[in-house]
Amino acid sequence: MIILLSVAIAPGLALFSYFYLRNQISSEPSRSLFHTFIYGAILTFPILFIQHVFEFENIFQSSFISNVLFTSALEEFFKWLVLILVIYQHVDFEDPYDGILYGASVSLGFATVENILYLFTYGLDTAFLRALLPVSSHAIFGVVMGYYLGRAKFAVSTSSKPLLFIALLAPLSLHMIYNGILAIEGIWLYFMIPFMLFLWWLCLTKVKQAHLLTIQHFHTRDEIREL
Repeated sequence: MIILLSVAIAPGLALFSYFYLRNQISSEPSRSLFHTFIYGAILTFPILFIQHVFEFENIFQSSFISNVLFTSALEEFFKWLVLILVIYQHVDFEDPYDGILYGASVSLGFATVENILYLFTYGLDTAFLRALLPVSSHAIFGVVMGYYLGRAKFAVSTSSKPLLFIALLAPLSLHMIYNGILAIEGIWLYFMIPFMLFLWWLCLTKVKQAHLLTIQHFHTRDEIREL
């Protein structure tokens, strides 16, 4: 059991460590990030319950609507809602890159608990594939969501409302494409490989852009203090 639990937790921990260590500008309070991770972990249970109820009651006749549209929307909306209600106005949300960290944290909290439940059900045979696909994809969806939340919070010349909407729409669209590819029987892997490569390219691009925005943010803040 200890080995299984360790394998289930390791991918999320490794990915979060990567994003955390990429932050070379400021040190984000670990307590706030840990709380965000816990919020994401707790989200797993109401989301799974809602999914179970809808499946049990056979609300959706189409598996495409159920697995691609509804599941994606449910998971991304709740993660976005937690970030908006709990983190967005938090005093520790201090720069644009913090959005990356908080977005990745809430997503990896959800993905880690989901991974634990899945591996306890199906065993270690699926551990490697789940580390490459569901866990890493959730992390990337969180990075994209957090990037736009960071831009919205520290927007200077533009309104934050469209960016808040994009913070939900962008990861939701990516999640729907991801689930849609998984729904393609037989040949899904041929589409998933290039899509995952695109996701990682997008993720690293957003991380780099968030770094630049954070540098600009600190420069602007220092200039204002000098006036």
